[in-house]
Amino acid sequence: MRPPGLNIVAIGGGTGLSTLLRGLKQYVEADGAWAIRKLAAIVTVTDEGGSSGVLRKEFGMLPPGDIRNCIVALAEEEQLLSRLFNYRFDTDSALKGHSLGNLLLTALTEITGGFDNAILAAQEVLAIRGEIIPSTLDDIRLRATLADGSELIGEVAISGSQIGERPRKKPHHARIVHLGIDPPDATPPDRALEAITRADMIIIGPGSLYTSVLPNLAIKKIADAIREAKALRVYICNVMTQPGETDSFSAEEHLSAIVEHAGLLVDVMIINGRRPSDAIIQAYAAQGQQPVSFDVNAIRELGITPFFGDIIAEGNFVRHDSAALADTIFRLYDRYGRTLERMRRTEG
Repeated sequence: MRPPGLNIVAIGGGTGLSTLLRGLKQYVEADGAWAIRKLAAIVTVTDEGGSSGVLRKEFGMLPPGDIRNCIVALAEEEQLLSRLFNYRFDTDSALKGHSLGNLLLTALTEITGGFDNAILAAQEVLAIRGEIIPSTLDDIRLRATLADGSELIGEVAISGSQIGERPRKKPHHARIVHLGIDPPDATPPDRALEAITRADMIIIGPGSLYTSVLPNLAIKKIADAIREAKALRVYICNVMTQPGETDSFSAEEHLSAIVEHAGLLVDVMIINGRRPSDAIIQAYAAQGQQPVSFDVNAIRELGITPFFGDIIAEGNFVRHDSAALADTIFRLYDRYGRTLERMRRTEG
């Protein structure tokens, strides 16, 4: 008999992945019907902005920022560790702008002899409630081709923002039509593929489509492993469009981009079912952003099932709510994943 709890793999980057992990960690080794036996995060390593970009350039290492955010999100004592790891030096020195967590991962990389070893050491020392895996240990850069034939090279050029900034509009108006990585044959760590293979549920997103989600799926072996996985595969759609990346994109256009880049590797898509307040919508409209629209029939025509949830929290910004998102994910698994389990047992 299978032990209680699910093996869950979350794939993404940026603030979206850490938000998701913060909600899911409450169920790791928990009692009750909803429980996670093992939680793994596969994290993009293409960041070139801010502190991560500087450390990447100066030390020839992979960017630590998204990894740092995931460590904080999965930590038992998150509040204290968040203050410590996210502390940024503001003195007029070489340390200005760097976060303490990024510097710690840089030091661990030097001490342990590798970025992956540094992550494993940090996990052990901090006893986090999950496993963090970079999507590749190769030094990769993003390359976006626009509809007018021009190219944008690097994460900062594609996202149009630095860490901590709201995305800003770029001077061009052409859509991104393809995202690639250099080198194109980058490979994932074995433990990333092992996590995907043993997963009961694979969750992609939420996060910036072209700088958090697709960079992972552009690694061929990761996309292949997800397509071949027996897990229930879920994509969490963004709540708002992003200037320069997904201007006026609908939910089905987010999905189409994933299918065009990596094939059909999603079974269900989670969509926010609650409209943000008019005040928030107006504030975002001033920045060229709008709620992501959806056409249920168009989503189903792509071979993907839509699943709605009240999954947002409103403040100065619209964000996915960690607790509500985790709740929605388990409700989704109860509805579709249990059926998948029964089908597997029948096939077996």
